[in-house]
Parts: sequence; structure tokens; C-alpha cells
Amino acid sequence: MLTNLYFVRHAHSTYTPDELGRPLSEKGFNDAEKITEILKKENIDIVISSPYKRAIQTVEGVAKIIGKEALIENGFRERNLSEKPVEDFYLAVTKVWEDFNFSWEGGESNISAQERGVKVTLQILEKYKGKNIVIGTHCNIMVLIMNYFNGKFGFEFWKELNMPDIYKLTFDKFKLKEVNRI
Repeated sequence: MLTNLYFVRHAHSTYTPDELGRPLSEKGFNDAEKITEILKKENIDIVISSPYKRAIQTVEGVAKIIGKEALIENGFRERNLSEKPVEDFYLAVTKVWEDFNFSWEGGESNISAQERGVKVTLQILEKYKGKNIVIGTHCNIMVLIMNYFNGKFGFEFWKELNMPDIYKLTFDKFKLKEVNRI
């Protein structure tokens, strides 16, 4: 019995310092409608999202189509890179990808963020066997989860992601069988 996880990297958001409440931009809302159109053909059973507003807004159209509310799962929140804003985001992200154990002050290492994301992913695979599940999430945590199941998904892959983006991961129990960009 195969289970499909559709990881959806959120659409473009309007920057605010409020990470949790940052909303989608006008472009983001337009792209979220496209995400809904794409995923309505996939026989989705469940929609789960990070608690961040931009992730919820990206997948809530799919939840409406299937007549269910998006379930909020804190484990899919974005990785906390640093306690304070970093001067050079790209440099800061490069450093944590070069050393999975490294963390900036007050931030999560790749290892700790990956453990958090993988733990909830395994719980979902167990609870919703044989289902098609949309997961509204973020770039870093999504790639860290994918990296756990297949090491080819790393920093180079991270650099190539679009906003939004959809990756369908097909599992046989807990074994990743296939990854397709939708």
C-alpha cells in the first residue's frame, strides 16, 4: 500500500518580521490558486500545514476542495536559522549545510531540524497509510526531510527550488520509492 506525500513549499509572501503571521503576497495568492488547481487532480485525502500563515494560505484551497480543514503540524515549521536576523542569509544557510551539526546562536542545526521534520513525517506515514497527503511547508525543512530519505536532496537541490514548488514523495510504508516534481 503506497502513501503519497505532496510537499508544497509555500508561495511568495510579503516580508514582515513576524515569521508566524507573514501572509502571502498578491503573487503568492495567485500562485496558491495554481497549486489548488494542480492538486485537485491528485485525489487528496488530507491537508496538513506548518503553523506559519504563508504555508497555510498556500494549501488551504486544497483543504476547501476536499471539504476538510488543514491540520496544523508544528513539526513542519521552517527551521529556525538564528535567534537574530543574519547579515548574509545565503552565507548563513551555506554554513549549516556544510556542517549538519553547526547552528547559529539560538538557531537549529540541520541535524536537529531534520530530526524534528522526519519524526512528524514518520508519524504521518504511520497514521495515514495508503492516503494522499498535502503538506504545506517551507524550503529548508522540506529539503532536510527529503535528504533524510535520499541524500541526493541537499544544498544544491535547495538552491534550485521555486516558490511555490510541489514534490510528490511516494512511500511503501517508511521506504521512499519515488520522488516527482509536480
